[in-house]
Amino acid sequence: MLQYNVNLEGKTVLVTGAAGFIGSNLVKRLFHDVKNIKIIGIDSITDYYDVNIKYERLKEIESLNRDWIFIHASIADKDTVEKIFTNNNVSIVVNLAAQAGVRYSITNPDAYIQSNLIGFYNILEACRHHEVEHLVYASSSSVYGSNKKVPYSTADKVDNPVSLYAATKKSNELMAHAYSKLYNISSTGLRFFTVYGPAGRPDMAYFGFTNQLREGKTIQIFNYGNCKRDFTYVDDIVEGVVRIMQHAPEKHNGEDGLPIPPYKIYNIGNNSPENLLDFVTILQEELIRAGVLPKDYDFDAHKELVPMQPGDVPVTYADTTHLEQDFDFKPSTSLREGLRKFAGWYAKYYGVQ
Repeated sequence: MLQYNVNLEGKTVLVTGAAGFIGSNLVKRLFHDVKNIKIIGIDSITDYYDVNIKYERLKEIESLNRDWIFIHASIADKDTVEKIFTNNNVSIVVNLAAQAGVRYSITNPDAYIQSNLIGFYNILEACRHHEVEHLVYASSSSVYGSNKKVPYSTADKVDNPVSLYAATKKSNELMAHAYSKLYNISSTGLRFFTVYGPAGRPDMAYFGFTNQLREGKTIQIFNYGNCKRDFTYVDDIVEGVVRIMQHAPEKHNGEDGLPIPPYKIYNIGNNSPENLLDFVTILQEELIRAGVLPKDYDFDAHKELVPMQPGDVPVTYADTTHLEQDFDFKPSTSLREGLRKFAGWYAKYYGVQ
């Protein structure tokens, strides 16, 4: 196991995408665990999905009454990003701001270029010109594309993205590597695998399915239900991020006297892919248990098996060996436990009797 070399106490941390699903949970966790921490959050709060959920997440953070600054802006705005770093002694950056979603990237590519490429470049430039101990940034399991070898290892080649979203995330890894090499910036990329949980993203399948089932609509299950996903509960993702924040890749020079890039990539996934049909069955059972759906709900009448969608992949499956070896951590929340918490939150948030 690696020894921690970054002390979070008394530090200023910048979390981009702070109103997002992972970002807001990370901020709450840091405030809960770390003394005298100052957190600056930035988020553009786009209407890609219901902004009310984003504002609700921010309200929860503000209710903690901690050293918290929120900036409503996009990381694609270079002047705003530079001002944050100039006016604050930012020690650690966790870049979670990104336009997410595979299918949306097919019809709205500009959003991905602005946030995921230009925005990330602005963050890298700011880290270059200011004394930042550690840059942690979100990548995605989407970079593995249609790789046939499973489980997916960070040692695998990922040169064949099947969506623009995946291409931008692979680009982030390449850009971070270049900046680590050229400017000796310690950076760690995290490939997240299908994150879910309470107050999650409504564009994700489990949330969308819930909305549709509640409205009596028919849900479409892609690839005739034969997709497998490594569903990862949000608290497990946050646990991994917090541990990784505390170890910046070591800086060393090579035989040529030049820096060896202090650069790492990790998978954070459940290491246990679930069949989509099994997942939907558990979701249905937990929605009935939480009172979101009636006990006599006819699920078979509300599902349709359809072909694969463009940009989708049949399986995601994380090899988490390096995460376990370096940080003694492996996500462990079961799908039923995670979906039970989501269903309970959904019933409360939407006032389901």
